[in-house]
Amino acid sequence: MNRLVLILGLTLLAGVAGLLSLCVGAVPLGWSRIGAVLAGDGDAIARTILIELRLPRALLSLSVGAMLGVSGAALQGYLRNPLAEPSVLGVSSTAALGAVGALYFGVAALHPVMLPLLAIIGAFAGLAVLAMLAGRSESPLTLILAGIALSTLAVAATSLALNLSPNPFAAMEIMTWLMGSLEDRSFQHVWIALPCIFVGVGLLLWNGRALDALTLGEDGAASLGVDLKRVRWRLLLGVAIGVGGAVSISGAIGFIGLIVPHIVRPLTDRSPSAILLPSLLAGAALLTLADVAVRIIPTSSELKLGVVTAFLGVPIFLVHLMRERRLW
Repeated sequence: MNRLVLILGLTLLAGVAGLLSLCVGAVPLGWSRIGAVLAGDGDAIARTILIELRLPRALLSLSVGAMLGVSGAALQGYLRNPLAEPSVLGVSSTAALGAVGALYFGVAALHPVMLPLLAIIGAFAGLAVLAMLAGRSESPLTLILAGIALSTLAVAATSLALNLSPNPFAAMEIMTWLMGSLEDRSFQHVWIALPCIFVGVGLLLWNGRALDALTLGEDGAASLGVDLKRVRWRLLLGVAIGVGGAVSISGAIGFIGLIVPHIVRPLTDRSPSAILLPSLLAGAALLTLADVAVRIIPTSSELKLGVVTAFLGVPIFLVHLMRERRLW
């Protein structure tokens, strides 16, 4: 497929998903009321629902999905592993551990910014530990093994916090956060997440040509003038800053970073750089549509976003696995 057509199509899809996110909710708003608010008029109730409640949620679903999608594509290109996603480096798990620590010790109750702040700190702490475990090695396999060890340790610590939680309400809050959700988010959360996501996306998109060179192997990329150490640090910082900021707001959301690159890859020339921007747009659209789904599925309480993405992700991944039936 023509690259420009693909990007325009995915941009349109993400825009439609964002518009649906504004229109769908527990309180029905007619098109006339929505149009009046968007035109700068409208009644106070419709303006509050649309601007204060639904708009931040739409912006966050688009930006978090974009970050998870592009980070999955970048990691699959760098590690040359089709199963790579942000959690493979342990960054998602350590960010989640930071947030769980904020909930466990009651720090999150001090100020709304404390939970995302500790999640971002957790992501950077995980990055530091990952750097120490990987050492000076430039092999992707070393990063994968170090990431698996780090992720396992972070998940174990999270489970320990749940097991030892003296307050059942704190345990329930931790479980709710771990299932992922964008419910009740405000512009305060948008201003926390967006700077981190912008920086993370910029660092990952910067690596496009280097990822193409790495398809020839480390020695081949080095012979083409690629500084492997700088590429690695840009990628690690991009994932830590971007995914840390995203996860700090949305909670743990899986499968987006894994399945989105597999969805867009057959529509491109399969080079790592060609997948980055389409994965960003497709991730934004997919997560936003999943967030719309949790609001329209009839249940006594709103489904958690991480649950829906898991149910969406597994069938999509299996379909592509059965379709290709070959080595990536």
